[in-house]
Order: sequence, then C-alpha cells, then structure tokens
Amino acid sequence: MLEELKFSKDAVFLVTGGAGFIGSNLCEALLNMNCRVRCLDNFSTGFMGNVEPFLSSEKFELINGDIRDYDVCLKACTDVTYVLHQAAWGSVPRSIEMPILYDDINIKGTLNMMEAARVQGVSKFVYASSSSVYGDNDTLPKAEGHEGQVLAPYALTKKVNEEYGRLYKSLYDLDTYGLRYFNVFGRKQSPDGAYAAVIPKFIQMLLRNESPTINGDGKQSRDFTYIDNVIEANLRACLASSEAAGQAYNVAYGGREYLIDVYQLICKALDKDLEPHFGPDRAGDIKHSNADISKARKYLKYNPKWDFERGIQAAIDWYVEALGQNN
Repeated sequence: MLEELKFSKDAVFLVTGGAGFIGSNLCEALLNMNCRVRCLDNFSTGFMGNVEPFLSSEKFELINGDIRDYDVCLKACTDVTYVLHQAAWGSVPRSIEMPILYDDINIKGTLNMMEAARVQGVSKFVYASSSSVYGDNDTLPKAEGHEGQVLAPYALTKKVNEEYGRLYKSLYDLDTYGLRYFNVFGRKQSPDGAYAAVIPKFIQMLLRNESPTINGDGKQSRDFTYIDNVIEANLRACLASSEAAGQAYNVAYGGREYLIDVYQLICKALDKDLEPHFGPDRAGDIKHSNADISKARKYLKYNPKWDFERGIQAAIDWYVEALGQNN
C-alpha cells in the first residue's frame, strides 16, 4: 500500500503525539519507508514503550515537549517538511469533565503548531480531526459539509481546529488537511483506563475471562477504521495538491458495525462465551456513525485496503501476543 508513495530523501516528518497510538504507528511506518522522523510528545497520554524501538535509528529524533509551549513547537518545526499533528487529548466523556483542559491542549496546542509550521516554512500540515464534529446530525452516511451541533467539548475543539485549518490556508497559504477519523482501532491502542476504546477493552477483558460493560444497548453502530487506513490517509494528504488544502476529509473504511456484533465476533475469535453487562448511554455519544469517503478518495487519492473483518483479526492477533496470553 505505502510502497507507491514517494517522498524526497531530504524530507523530514514531524509527528506530534508520536508516542501515542496513531502517532507511534505513523512513526513506525515512516521509518520503515526510510524517512526521517521527529517525534514530539509530552507523554501525558503516550507511552515511551511505543517509541523505544525507534531510538536506535539515526533517522529518528525524540523531543519531550508540550504543544502548549510555543517555543517547543517552533523548535520542533525547524527544517520540517511535513507535520502530522496527532497530539491531542481524546475521549468525549472525559472532555465533558475537563472542558478547560481540552481547550488548552486541543485548541491552543493546535494553533501553536499551525503558527510554528507557518513561521518555519513547513510544506504540509496534516492534522487529526474527528467524526465527532458531525454532532447531532443523524443523517447517514456522514458527508463533509453536513455537520450538526456538536455534543461535547472534545468535538468542539476539533471543529475549531478545522476552522483554524481553513483560515491558515486562506490567510497564510499554509496547506492544511484535516482528517476526520472514524473510530480508529488496531495495534498499540491502549486497553487500560476508564476512557479506553471499546475494541482493545473488549479483547483485554475477554482474555482475562471478564465480562465487559457495554454503554447503552449495544445497538449503536460505528465505522470502525483499522490503523493502516489512517496511516495511508496521512501520507496521501502529504502528497495532495494545494487545491485540496484548507478542508477536512472523512477517514474511514465506509462500513458500519453494531457494537454487540463486534463483541460477539471477538468472543468467537477468542473462543469465549461471556455475556456482557449493559450500562447507561454515555453523555455526548452519537447513536450511529458511517462515513462517506468519496471526497477523500477524489482529492487525497485515499483508497483504504483494510475492511473491518481483516482489521479486527489483525488487532486480535496483536493483542493476544502483546498481552502474553493464549486464547
């Protein structure tokens, strides 16, 4: 998939949040392509273990710093060709509990990065947005330009990021590309903590022979998107035309899976027979999600190869090995 993507041997990639789930996978993919990679992370949600394997590479540089510090952002963007901005705090319910912190990290931090990229002459600024910007618009599939009212501070921070991305293209001619991720899953996604994503949480608990709790009735649906599709979207955005800049794009496979079906699929794959618990709906959550990816296909040449079935099996295999347990 990535073999066809060609970058100059002099290109330097800055991955913010590079010790996190998506960021560390991006760093690994770029290093495997023999690219030069700089990682910026303050390890508030990322893990040193995710980047330790890269430290011995002469093409990898680690900066332990915070995107809320503009001077750190300026340093990190020095001599950089492409910025892949993944640094943010995720989780809709946690943002409802901590709106000021989310504003500080996700909005101020992203603005710092955009401004530093502009000042330092970065070629492309690709940043993580979210399907949560669609808010209360329940039309399916979800298409760019048909957003509703956002339902949580996290979603609002991503909406503001997109507006800054639009302005930085129109005012300063910085090529920005917002990627609206839809429920990304795969290797290195942490199963730990109260705000862990459902797929790694399901897998971990089932491996421990514990019954997980499903928020709601399990009949909510999501466009679960395997990590390798997200890597492709980021790298294709780096090669996209300037005419495609200043906009946001759905990044998904374009499928739709019901949560209870996902749970049962994982149970079958792990040979487990445990009934889940059902809890209350989470505040700020939407009921259904399914992406129209035609815009990304057209303007970014995004062509995701990993459907849900292939991705979930790869994820299960990785967790079984990583958690050191047999199914």
